[in-house]
Amino acid sequence: MGPGMTTADDRVLALADELLDLQLAAEPLGATLLGVPGYDDRLSDVSEAAALVQRAAALDIAARANQLGAAGGLSAENDVTAKVIAQQAEAIVDRVDARMVEYTISDIFVGPAASLLTFLPMVVLPDAERGQAYLSRLRQVPEHLDQVAERHRAGIAAGRVPVRKLVDSAIAHLDRYLGADLAADPLLGQQLAGEDNGFAAERERVVAEVVRPAFAAYRSLLIDEIAQHGRHDDRPGLCALPGGDEAYAALSRVHTTTDLTPEQLHQTGLDIIANLREEYAELGSRVFGVSDQAEVFKRLINDPDLRWRDADELLDHAKAAIERAEEAAPRWFGRLPGQRCRVEPVPAAEAPGGPAAYYMQPSLDGLRPGVYYANTDRAHERDRFLAEVTAFHEAVPGHHFQLTIAMELSELPLLRRLADVNAYAEGWGLYTERLAEEMGLYSDDVARFGMLAMDSMRAGRLVVDTGLHAKGWSREQAVDYLRANTPLSALEIGNEVDRYIAYPGQALSYMVGRLEIQRVRAEAEARLGDRFDIRAFHDLVLCGGPLPLKVLDEVVAAWPGVSA
Repeated sequence: MGPGMTTADDRVLALADELLDLQLAAEPLGATLLGVPGYDDRLSDVSEAAALVQRAAALDIAARANQLGAAGGLSAENDVTAKVIAQQAEAIVDRVDARMVEYTISDIFVGPAASLLTFLPMVVLPDAERGQAYLSRLRQVPEHLDQVAERHRAGIAAGRVPVRKLVDSAIAHLDRYLGADLAADPLLGQQLAGEDNGFAAERERVVAEVVRPAFAAYRSLLIDEIAQHGRHDDRPGLCALPGGDEAYAALSRVHTTTDLTPEQLHQTGLDIIANLREEYAELGSRVFGVSDQAEVFKRLINDPDLRWRDADELLDHAKAAIERAEEAAPRWFGRLPGQRCRVEPVPAAEAPGGPAAYYMQPSLDGLRPGVYYANTDRAHERDRFLAEVTAFHEAVPGHHFQLTIAMELSELPLLRRLADVNAYAEGWGLYTERLAEEMGLYSDDVARFGMLAMDSMRAGRLVVDTGLHAKGWSREQAVDYLRANTPLSALEIGNEVDRYIAYPGQALSYMVGRLEIQRVRAEAEARLGDRFDIRAFHDLVLCGGPLPLKVLDEVVAAWPGVSA
């Protein structure tokens, strides 16, 4: 035992490692991208048999974590760890029960083929051993996609069918991949450090003779067996499937770490949308000389000066915003990440159906830096006013700060540093969009429109995600709602709605998490008064690793000077 630790503390730490092993074994490609050794030669086993084994193990771990927490005798830090273990294990059960692999087919990274084509090229090859592991992983692509195919077939047999439009998008993605020259294949892009010893030739052979035929076979499966069963745009939500209401409830718990009902979430979104009208009126009067929200939206959507000239201009603006945030950060944060954030374009193959931007966290082993990916596809159609708010959310002081600092918390068990808590992660990202205004980061009022637009979008997500998956909305209803209540382009709105359809519940996490972080900050400010230190508060929130919202509330409430 460590100094001052009890047997119960040791049991909690061992249980954290046991759960992490379960998570990483289920997602070995994710383990590699995180920089955790030991999983580099594998792909996920997505068979139903494997899922049921994982579910049983997670249930057992959750029960033991709850028992340890209830028995007492834990240090304050390990009491938090026990609660994180229980939530993360219960989330595994909810994910297995939702059976997403059966019906999730898309051109974004939650789709099985798109996931491989997005994440395999991110694997770093620092030595010959890692190169051979990568070859082993590539050779498993046929078996992996065969398992996916069986899960799709089982889903169809049970009435859990995908959405036709998203199946067509996945086919188009595979067409782009298979139609490109082998020399441009993204799976061949990484450089192997050290001597080649035939690695490049063998990798090219495996991609040409094993991997590409497997993707072609999966594409044929989608065309010949799957597409004909696809749901149409009039019923794309989970509520159209057998057991869909239960699946949506499970995924909502996973992504929000709360038991908020679809009706509560829907109403919260409606209320925030209504309250934003006043801010749009004030800013619209200042910038455009109009206060009517519809007219403000029309100006933002239709003004050609609010689009980008080209991809280079878009990327340069993102880099400048991030550099400005980095300069201001020491006045707002006591702890800063140990590395800067890189900025790169979204890879061309995934860009047409991809999000406007996303962040990929650095690896623990230091081989891959944290990267902010900005989507430069059709840059001349993308909204200039969204660039700064998106960079602050995804990079600095948003996800880059949060995820990089978490990885550097060597005093915490690795599970605490890597825990997948969407409401915390995306709540923090959304919180920093408003924090950026406090920090004086927005360059002008046009950029501030981006802050309001993202508030509208994240509130709209509460309305639309629940509308689609709990209330039976059509895709057209979802698009129409966002068109009426957000100043985003048709391109962005279409991509957003398709993402909500493909990834049920994830869109709920942003605003739910932001509201909770704002609430606990307001309570701390009220209790501490002049003694409140914003740098210390941000360190408190970031230096415990990703926390379920109920646990975050308890941590802030126990902060010295805050507890009653």
